[in-house]
Amino acid sequence: MSLDALKSRVPDYAKDLKLNLGSVIGNSELPAQQLWGTVLATAIAARSPIVLRELAPEAKANLTPEAYTAAKAAAAVMAMNNVFYRTRHLLSDHEYGTLRAGLRMNVIGNPGVDKVDFELWSFAVSAVNGCGMCLDSHEQVLRKAGVGREVIQEAFKIASVVQAVGSALEAEVVLAEFE
Repeated sequence: MSLDALKSRVPDYAKDLKLNLGSVIGNSELPAQQLWGTVLATAIAARSPIVLRELAPEAKANLTPEAYTAAKAAAAVMAMNNVFYRTRHLLSDHEYGTLRAGLRMNVIGNPGVDKVDFELWSFAVSAVNGCGMCLDSHEQVLRKAGVGREVIQEAFKIASVVQAVGSALEAEVVLAEFE
């Protein structure tokens, strides 16, 4: 189970995704912890069992146990936050924005890894889940911490490719039923 195994499963019509997967993960300039935490968190967020089965073991091999757990925690807490804050933002009644959220998010304050890494993973998951408020919030925290736009873009490139590969592979599973 690996990046190469995942690439080999990408159908011919999605060759661009296969090439992009190899470049955004295989040629990333991100430090290993940022890279593999982003890969794991976005693989979880993409909701593709195929992608997660192929990438999680490699992520686990490249992350400390604490970072592996923190990347999973980023995917989990952002799954909740992205729905909550995206909904709050999309509602035309802006009074919801004045109400207390009342949701536990303790892991954000104490993720067990460098907070910049956790913010990057949270940002990438927010890209997969399409929450503009969360994207803006995490991007601002990252920029204030001195993280460059190139690093932030690297995270959402990974998110976009992992999500797209998951979509293509899951579609192939369903479409195979008709062939």
